[in-house]
Amino acid sequence: MLMPKRVKRRKQFRGTMRGKALRGNVISYGEFGLVATEPAWVRSNQIEAARVALTRYTKRAGQVWIKIFPDKPVTAKPAETRMGSGKGTVEYWVAVVKPGRVMFEIAGVPEADAREALRLAMHKLPCKCKIVSKADLEGGVSDEN
Repeated sequence: MLMPKRVKRRKQFRGTMRGKALRGNVISYGEFGLVATEPAWVRSNQIEAARVALTRYTKRAGQVWIKIFPDKPVTAKPAETRMGSGKGTVEYWVAVVKPGRVMFEIAGVPEADAREALRLAMHKLPCKCKIVSKADLEGGVSDEN
């Protein structure tokens, strides 16, 4: 699973996910991308499952870029534990994803294959997504709502 090699602080506050993605909202490497349409915490095992789905469908042809990294620790206390006695231990790592964020990019495969591979990867993720091409995102994400 993806996780940072080292961090400045072991435990973090939860934070908020208000607003749209200001960075990482354009396709910079590939031809097609998977864009989040709602905010979510994407866990490291979900990122890995989506990556496996992408690479398996394309039979490792082309190239895949993962544009998100799980750098936020999420803590949990054991079940049936009384309140108090401090914050729980780090259970897993998440990437904070805001609407408009390009999560995966793919290049070097035909458009039909790229769209199907991204569709399979989309089902592994906890948020609603859309598949876009590089031409669609010229100048950032357009607001379709």
